[in-house]
Amino acid sequence: MSELLILSTITPHMRARIDAAFTATMLADVDRASWLAEHGAAVRFILTDGHLGVPADIFAQLPNAEIISSNGVGYDGVDTAAATARGVPVCHTPNVLNQEVATSALLLYLAAMRNFEAEMANARSGRWESAGNLPLARSADKRTIGIVGLGRIGKAIAAKLAPFDPAIVYYGRSRQDVPFAYYDDLVAMARDCEALICVAPGGAATHHLINRAVIDALGPDGVLVNVGRGSVVDEAALIAALQDGRLGAAALDVFEAEPHIPEALRALPNVILTPHIGSATVETRRAMGDLAIDNLIAWKNGEKLITPVPESAGLLSRAAV
Repeated sequence: MSELLILSTITPHMRARIDAAFTATMLADVDRASWLAEHGAAVRFILTDGHLGVPADIFAQLPNAEIISSNGVGYDGVDTAAATARGVPVCHTPNVLNQEVATSALLLYLAAMRNFEAEMANARSGRWESAGNLPLARSADKRTIGIVGLGRIGKAIAAKLAPFDPAIVYYGRSRQDVPFAYYDDLVAMARDCEALICVAPGGAATHHLINRAVIDALGPDGVLVNVGRGSVVDEAALIAALQDGRLGAAALDVFEAEPHIPEALRALPNVILTPHIGSATVETRRAMGDLAIDNLIAWKNGEKLITPVPESAGLLSRAAV
């Protein structure tokens, strides 16, 4: 019998906390079909992440599930409509990763502007000695930078950019009380920017939000940074623009079909690539894991959920029995 079903990977620290509070099963450790058929009805709590979510065929075999806790700020892999229809709240782990993802965005922006990946390869390969310097890079200072998705992480990015004296502008669903210029037209904002930093969440509403029109507006000297979700950027349009010289450079931590990165993208010299490590530090991942478990424990104890997703706002907490 298992009251907690774990769909995602967990750390040893998380395992210890889970074992102290729940009877748990890792789905990856058992025969999925037979285990769900025999034990699915006993599952009350689900732990997953924003990419894996809870596949519909698995959710259908968990008729007594009470809560889904997703380890990550993004939760586009979780079908919140299906969960809400069954009265199952969904939680995620915002805020604890804001600073780390913002640091990653800053590093990617600087690396793209200063062409660091190519410069490091030039030094490490010995080509600097044999062939000399690469063409000059561009300064990262005093640039007009557009942030696509000025939420908690977006604001943290703006703060980390401040020492570089940028002109910050932003695009989003509505104007906010912030000291930055607001655009309700993303193409117009891209046309006025030298760099776009995307931190928009995934989902149908943002799918391919950054398309050819936006990329062309950013232009041959422009830089695109994405630390949000890979689905927000039309990857094929991005590759074509980089190949054709219609976009200056890209720095990407997320991709459309992770962990797959297209060979054409990997082959481009004007692209910085990292494997979705925006929040990947010991300290931040521990804080995320703790929050994911804290939400499960709060629900089990009949306490108020700490960080439910907005779609679950109408679902009342209920004590476990």
